[in-house]
Amino acid sequence: MLRETPARARVLQLEALVQPPVRFGRVLRFDGAIAGVSGCRAASVGAACRIDTADGVGCTGEVIGFRDEETVVALTGGSGRLVAGARVRVGASVDEVAVGDDLLGRVWDADGLPLDGLPPLVPAAAVPLHRQPTNPLLRAEIHTPLDVGVRAINALLSLGRGQRIGLIAGSGVGKSMLLGMLCAGTQADVVIVGLIGERAREVSAFVESVIPAAARPRTAVVAVSADRSPILRIRGANRVAAMAEYFRAQGRHVLLLLDSLTRVGHAQREIGLALGEQPTVKGYPPSVIALVPRIVERAGSDRDSGGSITAIYTLLADGDDIHDPVVDAARAIMDGHIVLSRALAEQGVYPAIDVSASISRVMQNVADKSHTQAAQLFRRRYALYHENKDLVMMGGYEAGRNPELDIALGTYPQLMDLVSQPVDEVCGWQDSIARLKQVVGHG
Repeated sequence: MLRETPARARVLQLEALVQPPVRFGRVLRFDGAIAGVSGCRAASVGAACRIDTADGVGCTGEVIGFRDEETVVALTGGSGRLVAGARVRVGASVDEVAVGDDLLGRVWDADGLPLDGLPPLVPAAAVPLHRQPTNPLLRAEIHTPLDVGVRAINALLSLGRGQRIGLIAGSGVGKSMLLGMLCAGTQADVVIVGLIGERAREVSAFVESVIPAAARPRTAVVAVSADRSPILRIRGANRVAAMAEYFRAQGRHVLLLLDSLTRVGHAQREIGLALGEQPTVKGYPPSVIALVPRIVERAGSDRDSGGSITAIYTLLADGDDIHDPVVDAARAIMDGHIVLSRALAEQGVYPAIDVSASISRVMQNVADKSHTQAAQLFRRRYALYHENKDLVMMGGYEAGRNPELDIALGTYPQLMDLVSQPVDEVCGWQDSIARLKQVVGHG
């Protein structure tokens, strides 16, 4: 009898999520992550597989496509000690996500299995993992402001319930810290966090340290570390979207944080290249650009239930390049973006939000006239200071020649005080606006 090792126990757990296998095939080739299988022509894309291995533990996989006479299977878990001719059992597609209020306060993996050592979920319902495109006329307009507890965002980049926004950042500029502030300060009924493609150490640190203790009972986390299969990374992104849709259908207001959409794109790139797609800009095949809107468009407000999903997707700017193909594709269909500046982070300004490079496309809908005028005045003075900073430092500017620039130079410390905020401080909507008007002397 086979010994119940942790790896084998994991495979058996995954098998329990799918229907009994009904088709069989044999492994023809294997390149370390992708197997070519014969004899499974009736299998559909997305079907779960169980593959026998030489050590008897077995591994799991998922059908991702077809090539010539072969069915292409990506491994998702278990042992990788495959041999030529190994038997493959193909089951049903994993098309549903078990959901319920018991998701909250817990940490889950891409398959819906617990990572926190607590009992499995007792589902209250099941929702589709992949949802069909929504009728755009069923989406409610964005008119209600969302208090996120971060002064710079509330005052200068005001968000609305149901907005989709990108958080563009390089490495080491305070992205995780800002996400923690949003978890703590956002006025939402439910917070869904997807940690996709992160290092395992960072996943543990985020769950234990970044998410405030007060926010954990209303927060559900789906974590898929970087060493997991690209199939699981994409499934994790779809799982957090499906979970958020369930709570939205109940009329609740959901904050969805997906970190990061770029790594989901990297996972799709691995799959696309394995299927023979032609790489385009920076090695991204067309399927990556097609995946981004399918994920982003699942967020938004629902006219029937009155619920909403406000989604913040982090986008990694490798080498601080904000024109990465995934960043460009996402920015084009989102309702704004927030850029974190390495220069500000190096100056000790946190959150390091570059006000000049960031924008909220719904601010005019959720902020009143005096608020938007004060924000425009702030941006004008902030831009004036940075446009003339070098000239002033070199002594090429004489005070009094430009009264507006004089005001910008004199109030710059107050402008930066408005943008910066301690990580453990929550600044509400009204307090943020009052502070903004005080700094610019408006209203």
